[in-house]
Amino acid sequence: MDRRESLKSLFVGTVAGGLALNGCTPEAPDTETKPLVEGKGYGRTEKEKIRDQKLHEEEFLVASELETLAILCDIILPPTAEFGSATDAGVPEFIAFMAKDIPRYQTPLRGGLMWLDNRSNAKFGLYFKACSVDQQIELVEEIAYPEEQPSALAPGIAFFSLIRNLTLTGYYTTEMGFKELGYIGNTPGVWDGVPDEVLKDHGMSYDPKWIKRCVDQSKRNDVAAWDEEGNLIT
Repeated sequence: MDRRESLKSLFVGTVAGGLALNGCTPEAPDTETKPLVEGKGYGRTEKEKIRDQKLHEEEFLVASELETLAILCDIILPPTAEFGSATDAGVPEFIAFMAKDIPRYQTPLRGGLMWLDNRSNAKFGLYFKACSVDQQIELVEEIAYPEEQPSALAPGIAFFSLIRNLTLTGYYTTEMGFKELGYIGNTPGVWDGVPDEVLKDHGMSYDPKWIKRCVDQSKRNDVAAWDEEGNLIT
């Protein structure tokens, strides 16, 4: 299993617990390249829509911070032959939105980005985003596997864990992420009734009249009509 598959498994296994968002429920996306922070989906009250718009208009992370964040997100979830990268799905913008929506993320995010640049300067004399890809990977690998690292890297380890969780949450709650997971949402299945062999085992059978009316999949989208006495008309 490659790294992306491992991360996908991590997300699927932990999404029920809320992962990094602690119960936040983003809305359905308008396109597969936007994260679920647009506030245009179903289930939003007018007050929530106004609040979302206000958050979109605020600025927390500046351009240079977003550039560094984008590099980290794509290291965590690079593109594949079939699916785009984290930045293709708008994950950095999602994380920036979450920092405004959940203010307790702000200090860990900004402090972590500063820590990463300080570490990069100490090792290579460059800010993280100015490093080569190999140097960036070397820095990330220091903080990606906490069981193997000294306590001096603890701030970076905590920061990377937060970014990894937010990246997975942001990506796999977009249409692009849904497609990679094979998630199709609340899609009705086709049920043709209890199998004949099961009915026979219990000495039961369907009334042919009701079979014709109720188990005809060509009419599955029709709305049933009833008369005043409760009899099925169509």
